[in-house]
Formats: sequence, C-alpha cells, structure tokens
Amino acid sequence: MTNTPNDPESSQRNALGFDEFIAILVAFATIGAVLFWAFSRKDSGWNFSVLPSPSPSASVAVPPTTQIQPNANSNLNTVPPLAPPVTVNEPTLVNPSPGAIPTLILPFPVAPAAPPQVQLSPSPNITEPFRVVTPSEQKSTIPPPIAFSDVPQDFWARRFINVLSSRGIIKGFPDYSFRPNQPVTRAEFAAILEEAFNNKLATNAIAFNDIPSNYWANPAIKQAINTGFLKGYPDKTFKPDQKIPRVQVIVALVSGLNLKEPTSGDKTLSVFKDAKDIPNYAIGKTAAATANNLVVNYPDPNTFAPNREATRGEVAAMVHQALVRMGRLQPIQSENIVRSQQPLPTRVSPQ
Repeated sequence: MTNTPNDPESSQRNALGFDEFIAILVAFATIGAVLFWAFSRKDSGWNFSVLPSPSPSASVAVPPTTQIQPNANSNLNTVPPLAPPVTVNEPTLVNPSPGAIPTLILPFPVAPAAPPQVQLSPSPNITEPFRVVTPSEQKSTIPPPIAFSDVPQDFWARRFINVLSSRGIIKGFPDYSFRPNQPVTRAEFAAILEEAFNNKLATNAIAFNDIPSNYWANPAIKQAINTGFLKGYPDKTFKPDQKIPRVQVIVALVSGLNLKEPTSGDKTLSVFKDAKDIPNYAIGKTAAATANNLVVNYPDPNTFAPNREATRGEVAAMVHQALVRMGRLQPIQSENIVRSQQPLPTRVSPQ
C-alpha cells in the first residue's frame, strides 16, 4: 500500500495564520470594550476615562471645579448655576478590511465653558443685639417761650411770663398777645392754678349757684376748691367773672401750698408801706407769703396794694414764686420780689 502525501494547499487553507489570529483577538477585544462602555455609561454619565485615548496628543478638557468656602455669616441659599449639558456623539466602529485591525473612533466632547466664579462677600454681623445709645447729657424738652407781641424786652414781668409760657402754664390770646396788664377773673385764676399745680381732682365737688354745669372753667374751679387753693362765698356762689384782688391771689397760694404763718406776722408785714390796708382775714397768710418770697410788687416793692385787681403779669410772677417755693422752678433775680428778713417757716405737707 502506498502512503499518499498531505496536500500542501489543503493544509495551508485549513491552518489559522498568526496574523489572522491576532486580528480576531483584537476584534473581540474591541467589541468587548464597546459593550463595556455601552453598559457602564448609564452609571458613569458619559465617562470616557476608562477608554484609551486614540492619540497621545488628544485629551479631554475637564471643566474646573468651583469650590466655595462658606462664610459663617453668609447666606448660602444662592447656589451657583450648573454647567450646560454637553452633546456627545456616539462612538463609531470602522469595519476593518480583511487582515487589518479594526479601529474604534471615539468622539471627543467640546470642553464646556467654566461656570462663573461666585464670590460671596461677607455679610455684616447682625447677630449683635440692637443697642440704643444714650446721650451723656439729657437734652431739655422744654420748648422756647411764646413771643407775645405785647410783652416788650424791658417789661418787668417778662422773665416770669417766659418761664410759665414755655411750660404751658399760661397761654396768650389768638392774636399772639398776652395782655399782661389786663385784670384776671376768679375763673381765669382757677384755670391757671389747674395748669400750674396739676393736683389730683377729688371726687367730691361743691355746687355753686352761679356756675352752670357747662361753664368753661367748671373743672378748674372744682379742682381749685378741692385742693384748697380757692373758696366760695357764704351764699354758695363763686363769682367766676369777678376780678380777683391781689390779696386773694396771695391767700390762695399760701392755702394751696399749706404754708405755716410766722409767729411775728406784724414784724414781717412792716416791710409794706400800706400794711394797714390788708384785710384782717388775710394778715396771717400775707405774712406767710412775704416770708416765703411769694409777694411780687410793681412798681414799688414796698407797696403791696392788697385790694387792687391783680393783672395777668402779676399773677404770672406770684405763681412762678410759688413753684420756686415748691422746688419745681429755679429762682429769678428780680427787684420786684419782696425779700423778708424773717426766717422761713417750716412747711406743712398738704393733707
């Protein structure tokens, strides 16, 4: 039997060459890489860092990361805007020719623009509680006096009028006049007492026959009666429109302040040239007013003129002196204030 030699051409067609084996191996590796990329992009968000770059010179630009250092006093409600999405084309697999290594062409995304730098300026410190700055000196809240048109600069009672008008104790007339030489009625004097001393109104009140319930000064008259400044007449009248004499103004102030009468009243009253004209009921209280510097006389300080009608300027001066005696006003130097040489009596507190 004769052995038949192998057909070299058949052996050459059936044996797998080295180049073909490498090409198949590269093709399977490429397909595996594509499949791995396709399955992993769902979680990686188009992350191509796992794939090799086809060229050493090509690189993917990575947008810089903006790091914001928060400030303790800053408001972090504002978030920097996100970078716009980048459109990336699908990778392309080029079919190789027989015997060639297949090539994977990867698209490279355009580097997105860097997000704007957010600079947070430190906010002012507002955690400290609001503080009220107290001035070192308390400013005066007393308004300036009223510039009355008929009270000249050299008027003898101008300073007394200015002090009382700046505190709203006395008021003028609608024509900006004060009428300092006009006599004062008993009702007007009661209204001045109400503004000057502002005593608490008692609950009981005396009903006078000559004062109707709707009389303009009815509250002031009731207060003056209940606080001991004024009294009515025995016939249960008050005579609100009667011009009040100077001696009644002095008696009212001494009674309201409850000043003690001096023991030597005659010696105290000897300062007046017309002391004999003082009514008997008013001698002791006039001496108390003189000893406490409540009496103001014009033009002669030594003439009391007890029965003359009191003017608005005189009432302002005497009420001012009563407030000085109470310690509510500072004294004013005036030659019209009667200065007694007798020591001041002890003041008795009102009941």
